[in-house]
Amino acid sequence: MPMDLPPQLQERITCSIAAAVQYGIPANIMLAVAEKEGGKAGQWVRNANGTHDVGPLQFNTAYLRQLSKYGIAPGDVAAAGCYPYELAAWRLRMHIKQDTGDLWRRCSNYHSRNAQLNEIYRVDLVQRSKLWAEWIESRFTVRGYVEENTSLLYSDQKHPREHSVRVPLRQAYSHSVIKVLYQPRAIANHPRR
Repeated sequence: MPMDLPPQLQERITCSIAAAVQYGIPANIMLAVAEKEGGKAGQWVRNANGTHDVGPLQFNTAYLRQLSKYGIAPGDVAAAGCYPYELAAWRLRMHIKQDTGDLWRRCSNYHSRNAQLNEIYRVDLVQRSKLWAEWIESRFTVRGYVEENTSLLYSDQKHPREHSVRVPLRQAYSHSVIKVLYQPRAIANHPRR
């Protein structure tokens, strides 16, 4: 069965969806952030303030200093594969759970907490998320997921389990190679049991 995605988007889409599911965040938002950041494996972009944005999800080196206590290095977020997407999903989940403001402002904190920069990012993120939601709904069965999970995801309530920090372990990737095969038509047409 032919795939309906251009090869250059297969990793971004499959890794974004897998990471969103793993971290319980909306897949359309994860896809929108990945598209908006639009980086490439191995890419380093210098910013005016002297920091760099690194890899497919454009992690800022200033933020990477915080991640170093978990053993995460710039090379980890610059790498090809799904690990940078998992780190981004983990980070988005932290913003959603711990930051203030509406969902879109919290998700836009991925880019910047500066009010002006956040608002510019937010407007575009909302539009891209809407398009990705339509894309997902046209290819996957999503009935019931949103109703069952949004109250937990978007609530400002703090549960004891939410205070623990869980970071994707890069060691898991050094021992195995994970290749995600994406065939949305096959998934969408698969009969439910």
